[in-house]
Amino acid sequence: MTPPATTAPSSAAPVPTDLDPTDPDPTALGDTAGVWEEVCHLDDLPRERGAAALVDGVQVALFRTHDDTVHALQQYDPYCGAHVLSRGIVGTRGDVPTVASPMYKQVFDLRTGACLDPVGREPVHLATYPVVVRDGVVLVGREPRHGSGPS
Repeated sequence: MTPPATTAPSSAAPVPTDLDPTDPDPTALGDTAGVWEEVCHLDDLPRERGAAALVDGVQVALFRTHDDTVHALQQYDPYCGAHVLSRGIVGTRGDVPTVASPMYKQVFDLRTGACLDPVGREPVHLATYPVVVRDGVVLVGREPRHGSGPS
C-alpha cells in the first residue's frame, strides 16, 4: 500500500464513511495528528477486496465495498493466529457487509467485527477502527472502537 501522494487531493465527492457518531469528526478538526492516520487514497483501494496497512504500528485490514464505504478491522485472525484477514473473501449476508477468513472461512461483519459463522468454534469479535474519507484520502482512527483487538 502506498502512502498518500503529496500532490493536491482529488476533488472526489464525499463518500459514505464507517464512522461511529460518538467518534470525533476529523472533518471538523484542523489537525488530524494523534487521532487519525492518513493511510492511502480511496482510489488505491479496489472495490470488494481487502488491503493491509499499518496504523500506529498495528496491522489493519481495509475493505472498500461496492458502495465505496471503507471498513477497517484488525488484520490478525484469532482463529488461525496469522495476520491474513485482508486476503479474505468480501461478501454480504443480507444487508451486512462481510469478510470470510482466507484460512478457516469464519465470516465477520465488517461494521462490528462480530463473527457471524464461527464454524464450530467459540465466536469472537475483531477490533474495528473508525474510518473517514476526506478529500479522497482514507483516514483511520488510531484507537480501535469494538472488539478485543489484535493479539
